[in-house]
Amino acid sequence: MKPKIGLLLGDRNGIGPEIAVKLLTQPETHEGADVVLVADPAVYVGGQAIAGVAVDRDIEFHPLEAPANETSTGTATAAAGQEVLSALKQVARMASSGEIAGFVFAPLNKQAMHMAGIGFEDEMQFLKSELNFDGDVGELNVLDRLWTSRVTSHVAIRDVADHITIYGIERAIGLLDRSLRDSGVASPKLAVAALNPHAGDGGNFGREEIDVIGPAVGQAVDNGIAAEGPYPSDTVFVRARDGDYDGVVTMYHDQGQIAMKLMGFGSGITVLGGLPFPVTTPAHGTAYDIAGKGDADATALIEAWRTCTRMASGR
Repeated sequence: MKPKIGLLLGDRNGIGPEIAVKLLTQPETHEGADVVLVADPAVYVGGQAIAGVAVDRDIEFHPLEAPANETSTGTATAAAGQEVLSALKQVARMASSGEIAGFVFAPLNKQAMHMAGIGFEDEMQFLKSELNFDGDVGELNVLDRLWTSRVTSHVAIRDVADHITIYGIERAIGLLDRSLRDSGVASPKLAVAALNPHAGDGGNFGREEIDVIGPAVGQAVDNGIAAEGPYPSDTVFVRARDGDYDGVVTMYHDQGQIAMKLMGFGSGITVLGGLPFPVTTPAHGTAYDIAGKGDADATALIEAWRTCTRMASGR
């Protein structure tokens, strides 16, 4: 049986509606899963008009419980942010009840969600709270066959070093290993990035590699995970790109994001790892500057759908 996968159109003021309908016109989208669309009907129709396509598939449709009823294309608004938060709650309930096996959302806008009073740093923590989930979670970024996790996420650079702990690194390693296995990689091989230049140069440029990162990698190896490092962050992605590793554990947000987006900005995706069901989204944003023009590329959303479908089928 094919899994049922939910789909959200994302922030109505961005490119989400137009790339979502482009996704729905792809035959592959429907071959591996049954689509459950959760959307405002007007935004769904509007997305087709913008994209210049017509979705002629019979798709299970659930209207949003709290639509914004106003669109300001290319602008972050509290109304759109509130609609997104309500939609996330709605689809999370559906996944928790088993009505769907996971879900994919087109790009959201963090400014709009904060204008609406999200109360958390991002949608990952928002969903964790809504689900009353107490397990380890973290954002994973994926480009083709390469996955990354990070020890710290949406924190100021000046605070990163204080948040690098043995527990946090072990959590990021374990989360990446489990998620890769869920996606079909039987024996993942992971590299762990250093924090400091030249991996600390034997302690000359910082001791995090010696006192924290190295011991955490050793503990992961003792737990049966094929992890190596810490390796200098300016070279580890070269080896990963060339196929030496299935995943890289990074210490902070931009350490991995810059490398991944340089290698493939338009096709990278984000997996909200650790949740009870798979949740994926494009790694790019709402692209307000081109919203409403019909030019947005759906490649990353298509890849997010593929990954969510594969993970749901594997479970």
